[in-house]
Amino acid sequence: MIQATFHQLRVFETVARHGSFTRAAEELSITQPTVSSQIKHLTQVIGMPLFEQIGRQLYLTEVGEELLNTCQTIFERLDNFEMMVADLQGTKRGKLRLGVVTTAKYFVPRLLGSFCQQHPDVDIALHVSNHQKLVQRMLNNQDDFYILSHPPEDIDLVVTPFLENPLVVVASHEHPMAREESIPIKKLRGEAFIMREPGSGTRRAVQQVFDRHKVTVNVRMELGSNEAIKQSVIGGLGISVLSLHCLRPDYQQGELAILKVKEFPIPCRWYVVHRSGKQLSVLTEAFLEHLLAESQSLAVETGG
Repeated sequence: MIQATFHQLRVFETVARHGSFTRAAEELSITQPTVSSQIKHLTQVIGMPLFEQIGRQLYLTEVGEELLNTCQTIFERLDNFEMMVADLQGTKRGKLRLGVVTTAKYFVPRLLGSFCQQHPDVDIALHVSNHQKLVQRMLNNQDDFYILSHPPEDIDLVVTPFLENPLVVVASHEHPMAREESIPIKKLRGEAFIMREPGSGTRRAVQQVFDRHKVTVNVRMELGSNEAIKQSVIGGLGISVLSLHCLRPDYQQGELAILKVKEFPIPCRWYVVHRSGKQLSVLTEAFLEHLLAESQSLAVETGG
């Protein structure tokens, strides 16, 4: 039987996750020589190399990949055990890891806030990223749950819808179409548009509608931030399509106008997903139940 210590496995998992001895040392609050020493001892115990370095990049060997999967399983089961014990003691305790797409940051903190008020001993690790990076985190099984509007179809996931996510056409309140009613979608042809970056779930949904109605717009800018898009629209650089969840308070203050374009809003939804086969802990099950119950209070009007 391999006689590896828990500390050695924790150091190894951290190095593998970061691909860096230095960043692992920073996370674990130990020195880099200590990290190197622990990895060296673990390699001797295993009897085969766990990493290989090509240039300045650190890569896992085949044995290292398998050990990483084993470590993640061990740590996850230990976390679940700790949370089960806490639950039996009448408390919810542990760490909840949540990955969300950028647009979800407008409502997820409120859900987390109310959850933490009910369970003050819970620690939250919230990772906000774009769709493509979030998919990579799914593949690496880095989080308990993911919140996004377009779950990937090529990953085996458990998908639960929980909140409407209407996508609306927005413009500066000074835009000529801001005062129009029942705007034909074909009137958007040639309009200067500010789009989310390629790969964004919002962009894919918008492009599908435009393709269906044979509408081609003039993509003036591509931006990866909803805040940057809003400020560009307010500045009169073009119009855009955004989730209604991210418009306030700009919409309430009159800086943005929702254009009454036919075929909009696009009826999308938010989904909470996790890898199929993942064993949910007491804590993650409690959060899922909270999410489904509390999200009803976050429903927004589509604004016609």
